[in-house]
Amino acid sequence: MNEKEIIEIIQRELSEKTLGVTEQYLKIHSPIYIDNKLKIERIDEENSDGLVIVYLPVFREKFYFAVYINAKTKEITNIGTEPHHRVYFIATSENLTVEELKAMTILQPTELWNLGDFRNNQKRKYTYSGIKFLINPEPDEFEHKLNKLIDFLEQDARGIIELVQKANGYIQVAMDIHNGNTMLGGPYLNAETINRMSKLGLSISFDLYTAGNYFKN
Repeated sequence: MNEKEIIEIIQRELSEKTLGVTEQYLKIHSPIYIDNKLKIERIDEENSDGLVIVYLPVFREKFYFAVYINAKTKEITNIGTEPHHRVYFIATSENLTVEELKAMTILQPTELWNLGDFRNNQKRKYTYSGIKFLINPEPDEFEHKLNKLIDFLEQDARGIIELVQKANGYIQVAMDIHNGNTMLGGPYLNAETINRMSKLGLSISFDLYTAGNYFKN
């Protein structure tokens, strides 16, 4: 399926509302259109079960509509929401410079700052140096994002372990979750993932934020 076919399939469902959940979601939130064309943030065709997951940004929200399409029949099997996940490794120090932090690993950080640099809001300064690795910013399921990050970090296990030991390195997760009925669910870590993190000495921290409108009766 190309993007044009996918948009047509989704747009037809949004108009006809053959699935009960479609009407439920459209009563409380809207996808984004640009020049009357449905905006697609990402098309995920990496799933082994034959499903294509299409992520649609939601108007004035950070979370996404997730549309599940059977690649063979080209039929929508379900519509839900996917939180906006930010999953990254961060290491900070009040004593080491950003150059000293960078020197501990061969991996290239996606963000870095020195003690005394201005924060993004340009009003406050950092009280510590830091480096961050956010390698998968696009919409995706939490487990996929976490495993992709671990895949990346394992390319330099020795360097990551040094950052953990000398600069409080750890994995940080922030989730913006649609609170439609107060049943939020939560992240899941299987034994293999925990074991891989343990070998790198990694801890993990979660910040959960709720957003959006409640379902209407």
